[in-house]
Parts: sequence; C-alpha cells; structure tokens
Amino acid sequence: MTTSVMNWEYGSTWYRVEGDLHNGLTPLVLLHGGPGAAHNYLIPMIDLLTSSGRAVVLYDQIGCGLSSHLPDAPQEFWTPELFMEELQLLLNHLGIANSYALLGQSWGGMLGMQFATHNPLGLAALVVADSPAGMEIWVSEAAKLRALLPVEVEATLQEHEAAGTTSSPEYIAAMDVYYGRHLCRVPMPPDVVASFAQIDEDPTVYHTMNGPSEFHCIGSLKTWNIHQDLHKITVPTLLVSGAYDEATPALVQEIHRRIPDVLWELFPESSHMPHVEEPARFASVVNGFLEAKTSSSDVR
Repeated sequence: MTTSVMNWEYGSTWYRVEGDLHNGLTPLVLLHGGPGAAHNYLIPMIDLLTSSGRAVVLYDQIGCGLSSHLPDAPQEFWTPELFMEELQLLLNHLGIANSYALLGQSWGGMLGMQFATHNPLGLAALVVADSPAGMEIWVSEAAKLRALLPVEVEATLQEHEAAGTTSSPEYIAAMDVYYGRHLCRVPMPPDVVASFAQIDEDPTVYHTMNGPSEFHCIGSLKTWNIHQDLHKITVPTLLVSGAYDEATPALVQEIHRRIPDVLWELFPESSHMPHVEEPARFASVVNGFLEAKTSSSDVR
C-alpha cells in the first residue's frame, strides 16, 4: 500500500494505491459517494477487488476526507465538472490515463457515468454501483419508499423538512429509519460509520450539492440529469444495485436501457451497499466482469 497526495490548482487530493499499477492488469479507480462522503466506506472493497491481483486506487475527492477542505468556496464552485477535472488529473498523475477502469458508488457512479459520456481515452470498463442518472427520478423513487415508512416517521420527516429543521434529533432519528431499510440493512462497519462522521464534521460539499439527507435533495444537483447522454458511453458497463436500494430497480432500468454495452446485477439481499451487505457475491460479480472485459492492452 502507498499513500500520497496530488497537488493541483485547488489544493491537494489524497490517494491510496493497493497493488502494482503496472502489473499487466487494468487498474481500477474507485469513486466514492456523497458527494463529500470520503473514501472510508469503500475500504471494504479493497480486499474484495485486489484478490484478483488487480491494483486498486482509492482517493478522497477535493473538499472532504484527507484532501483539502474548502469551506469558503462559493456554491457554484462545486460542480460535477470540478470532480471530472480532478479525476483526469489523478489518472495522469498516476501514469494510468491510457488504461484503467472505474468503479463509482452512489454519487461516484453519477460522476463515473458523466465522465464516461465524454469517451475519455484509456477508459476500458465502467462499474456503476447504486447510482441514478438523474436526480428527479431519484427523488420520485425516494418518495415511493418514504410512503412505505411508518406513518409517524414520514410525518416527522415532512414536518422538519417544511420547517427547515433537518438538523433536529427527531429528524435524524426518522432519517435513520429510512437508512436502515434502504442505505445499509446490516450493522454498519466502522469504515462506513467513519464516512458519515466526516460528513457531520464538514458537511460543506454534501449539503451544497445534495442537501441534508439522501432523500431531501435541495442542493445544486437537484436538476442534474444525464439520461440523454448515456448512449455516448461506449465501454463495457456493469450496473450493480440492491433489491432494497435507494437506487430502485425502476431507476436502474432507465440507465440499463440507454447504455449500449451493459450488464445489470441485482443483489437480492442488499440495499445501497452490496459491497458491505453481500460482499462475497459483490467480489465475484465485479471481478468476473473486469476479468472478462479488460486486459493489459486496453488502450483506445
């Protein structure tokens, strides 16, 4: 394992490399969610995905975790294009821009899809885990899931959202009921807890781009939608989602029917984190896909 930072225009981006980036197997870069959730909750993926001998890169996107925090940056600073620029610079910095694969989880999958629509040189394969391609459908599907919550829980959520008191203990308790059904259905490992804790410590990116919770999206991403561009993704793509996921089957279906070369694996016992909830199956599916779709000569 090696850790270091990449210095660029807006500060430093922390990264961790597991394995040999130039051992002949296409390296895999992990894109964490949030936005602003940091790398911690993806740490359980490392052993799962390096078991095949493939190198894995994990990093903290600018504004969170071990990378530079920019609490005074204006709202308009935080855009998908900023994170796309950071990703491309990191690929160049690591010397893998001519051959690599991406795995994005939640917001990371959103970022990965938008990045892939630009047909970047060197991208060999894409894995999109638990992600929407538009926030309107994300919110509409969340409303359907919320309607199935206990009446008093949904009433509490609505009351505090209307009043703007989403930091209250009552709202957080009600939010946790939703999360226990649709975010992670098993006891959260320490690495997952750590990602949520660091959002609490510095919520700048998450609150600016998303909002106070997974399902109350009032930030700058609320109108984000790339459904119309998904046909531009030309690399082999794997969609991963859970049967109880916030990224519902209906939502993922809208992505599946638009990407030309795509597979979809639904995890029957999982919600938003199949890599935590069904880790052995997750490793088998993702490693199998990457082994079938990438090689040491994946340069386009």
